[in-house]
Amino acid sequence: MIADIPLGDPVNLVPLLSARWRQFIGSYELPALIDPVFVVHVGGKPDTRLWQADHWSASRSVPGCATIVPAGVSTGWRIDGELDVVTVSVPIGELTQQSAVDQFRAMRFAFADPLGIALTRLILGELYGAQTQERAAYIGTLLDALKAYTLRGVASGGDAAFPSADFSAYCIHQIMNDTLAHPEEAHTLDALAARAGLTASHFCRVFKKAIGTTPHQYVMKARLERARDLLGASDMSIAAIADQLGFTSQSHFTRAFRYHAGQTPSGWRQTIQ
Repeated sequence: MIADIPLGDPVNLVPLLSARWRQFIGSYELPALIDPVFVVHVGGKPDTRLWQADHWSASRSVPGCATIVPAGVSTGWRIDGELDVVTVSVPIGELTQQSAVDQFRAMRFAFADPLGIALTRLILGELYGAQTQERAAYIGTLLDALKAYTLRGVASGGDAAFPSADFSAYCIHQIMNDTLAHPEEAHTLDALAARAGLTASHFCRVFKKAIGTTPHQYVMKARLERARDLLGASDMSIAAIADQLGFTSQSHFTRAFRYHAGQTPSGWRQTIQ
């Protein structure tokens, strides 16, 4: 942990406790906490996963994602490279509005929350600046905004509050989330670029700069992660899984799986059963 920062002014203190964490490759278990936590993924590699019952999540957290960890829930995390996050502990007694209570009741992993992320990043940047009265006043204003936003209920405005027609960080997260939710769909470069309102070549460059992989590689990883889930949790044949996930043939699926996992689908299934 890099820093532990109480958020709030000394007169009207609502002790939102913020901490900045940097971790590296490995798997980590975190104990249950007495208060819910709002987590902002601010930097590092785009491949952090959450332990879900008996497997690692198919979805990944990337820089710009937010996660809510409810009170009383222990969590497991797998980090494939450097991870830089800011956590904001929210006093459970301060969650008086029903929208806030509902938002912090269940685990929400790697979702798009542009406003919460922007506020957190602004505060983080100012905390490392020179000590001046103007800076302190500005940080206080940002803290008030984050406090009000958090206690009202993170992302309570819903998707409609953030238009996705124009290209933005929110738009790219929507594309990523949709791909993870439905990896079997075509997700061609032209179709993804059209959603972002960009040319295919421009979208490919922007996506790779933001995520670290090309759109095609991201779609392929999403399909292969879903394939691992199906291989481990179902009796579906290799051919049926290949067909369901949009591979052109069983041999195409087998080649792709071997390239990414180091063994064939049938071999991988045998190792986990």
